[in-house]
Amino acid sequence: MTLSQPDFNFVSTLVRREASIVLAPGKEYLVEARLIPVARAVGAANVAEFLADLQRRPNPQHQRKIIDALTTNETSFFRDREPFSALTDVVLPELIKSRASVRKLRFWSAASSSGQEAFSLAITLQESLPAGWSYEIMGTDISTAMVERATKGEYSQVEVNRGLAATQLVQYFERAGAHWRIIPALRKNVTFKHMSLTAPFPPMQPFDVIFLRNVLIYFDVATKRQVLQNAAKILRPDGLLFLGAAETTIGIDDNYERVAAGRTSAYRTRNAVAAGAARRG
Repeated sequence: MTLSQPDFNFVSTLVRREASIVLAPGKEYLVEARLIPVARAVGAANVAEFLADLQRRPNPQHQRKIIDALTTNETSFFRDREPFSALTDVVLPELIKSRASVRKLRFWSAASSSGQEAFSLAITLQESLPAGWSYEIMGTDISTAMVERATKGEYSQVEVNRGLAATQLVQYFERAGAHWRIIPALRKNVTFKHMSLTAPFPPMQPFDVIFLRNVLIYFDVATKRQVLQNAAKILRPDGLLFLGAAETTIGIDDNYERVAAGRTSAYRTRNAVAAGAARRG
């Protein structure tokens, strides 16, 4: 069956209100496909029955299930390899020099989904930082189901086959039945929390690098600007913001300036770029 227009309007309004995600017309099939397992799990005969009951009797838990189903995005280890190459080749050598007095780095994997990006960052840092350095990685996501999955740190054979080198699988994972589990030595440096990017950010220590990739594309311009402004407040003055390949700050937030990072690009606040230019001058 096809999702009715009133049902689609109900879901799109809910998702926009709770997650600031814009579901444009034409996404009816996607919404229905994502909600079929949810409807079955709560005992409804189909999506229409599930949504009709939810509109008659609002249920916060069922609303959360809809948000979780519609904000679960595609991910893999070392997705879009270039940002990770940029870290190894350009960003980390610079940070190792500038943070030599503290020998500690903080990274944020925003919209971390099931955790592959955060653990890819951990592997990169584990392999690139000199002895005696430490690091912290925080992963956040609006989906409580994804936060639970990421915290568990277990992945199927198919998932570890996507993006991981065989040597990395052997070194950083251990068998857990039919799955693979992140080893404790790597896992201890990564924490996951439930967080909405469109709500006021909770108090956080500043980050050296923020990965905010492939999430702004789901927001309208005003929400993108709000998220970028909040991110700037917790990015160290010389820190870097990485966005997805199809995302940019240009025309949205003039406080950022795009800078080269290996074969890709990242963003620094304009104050940091100006300060760097003054030092070089």
